[in-house]
Amino acid sequence: MEKQSNTGVSREQFGSKIGFILAAAGSAVGLGNIWKFPYLVGQNGGGAFVIVYLICIIVLGFSLTLAEFAIGRNTQLSPVGAFNQLNKKFTFIGVLGVLAAFLIMGYYPVVGGWSLSYIFKSIMGGLAVADPTAMGNIFTDLISGTWQPIFWTAIYMIINIVIVAGGISDGIEKASKVMMPLLFIFLIILGIRSITLPGAAEGVAFLFKPDWSQINGGLILAALGQVFFSLSLGMGIQITYASYLSKKENLVQNAFLVPALDTFVAILSAVMVIPACIAFGFEVGQGPGLVFATLPAVFATMGPIFGKIFGTIFFILIALAALTSSISLTEAVVSYLIDERGWARKKAVVIISIILFIMCITASLSMGLWSGFTIMGRNIFDTLDYIASYILLPLAGMFTSIFIGWIWGKEQVLAEVTNCGKIKFSIFNLWFFLSRWIIPVIIFFVFLSSL
Repeated sequence: MEKQSNTGVSREQFGSKIGFILAAAGSAVGLGNIWKFPYLVGQNGGGAFVIVYLICIIVLGFSLTLAEFAIGRNTQLSPVGAFNQLNKKFTFIGVLGVLAAFLIMGYYPVVGGWSLSYIFKSIMGGLAVADPTAMGNIFTDLISGTWQPIFWTAIYMIINIVIVAGGISDGIEKASKVMMPLLFIFLIILGIRSITLPGAAEGVAFLFKPDWSQINGGLILAALGQVFFSLSLGMGIQITYASYLSKKENLVQNAFLVPALDTFVAILSAVMVIPACIAFGFEVGQGPGLVFATLPAVFATMGPIFGKIFGTIFFILIALAALTSSISLTEAVVSYLIDERGWARKKAVVIISIILFIMCITASLSMGLWSGFTIMGRNIFDTLDYIASYILLPLAGMFTSIFIGWIWGKEQVLAEVTNCGKIKFSIFNLWFFLSRWIIPVIIFFVFLSSL
């Protein structure tokens, strides 16, 4: 579907409400939900962290998601053009978002390639090792290799290119309608398997029975940071996706559903990981190793047949989660080239993907052959992640909230989020107050703590 944008240029549009919801939720659901949320729960007191996280989702997640939806739908433009149209002095916010998405795609497909490699390894029986240390060695051999990780990154990038080149309705929307339900189904299957393991009850209690004594400043900051980065806020993705929305869409409802689905996946991931790890006596706070070392060892203890089945399903799930995020990251950059530079979609996708693949090669090699080359103590992979995640995203999110609360104008914001009064939003004044006074301060402290 296509429509006329505010610039008079023919613009694609999501074909259905569910297509937009799944695509927008897919942009948020990624590797951070599958591995980062469970290990943060493990490191920060279990249930206490979950409760604080849920509070932060309601306050921060909903508010910023609605802000980005309003800006995108109002202007019908990608982030740079959107802020340029609303107030030229704040165009830099859109630039920060697009640049962040670009840098993240300079290393994210490398991790997506690892997941594809592990699907193959699982099918071939290469992960049937119950020793986490041995599994750690397999993971280290993969990421420090030269040609193997680059090969799997290339396969991952080709899949990403095909989806994004298909456009909004025929590419991203159709792919999201398939991948997101599959991801939910796989998560539920593995979650059920996890909680039915002997000894899993202790893990379930750890996850849902809060120990209030665990709550401290560090836990709260960890929860705030996870909400911010998990929802892909500040990247301009939600602005981009909302720019393809009909003026009749209920933005308030959509801004509730997207964080809700993202949280649903995070909680399911914790249910899938923590009870299983505790049941088998494994450490739950290991970070990336939890996915690529500890969990395969857990699957190996289930026997050769079930271990292979559940291991393969799990790494397909990881690949799906990575893809739903990477297609949105690519679209944020591609839409900029289409809107601001007048490029055709296929030209923009191919050229930007070639540049990103070259960046991914350097990021991959920086963990092996080029590991001796560092920038302020970090390899290329970690440098790209640090600049995007800890500098650009918080700044873009903070200034977006400031823009909503202080610059755009309360009446204009109200008209956009309520479809000129047709949509009921009874807590608008509370939301606007949070956007003006509370959220910028919260993000500022998260930004300082991350530095």
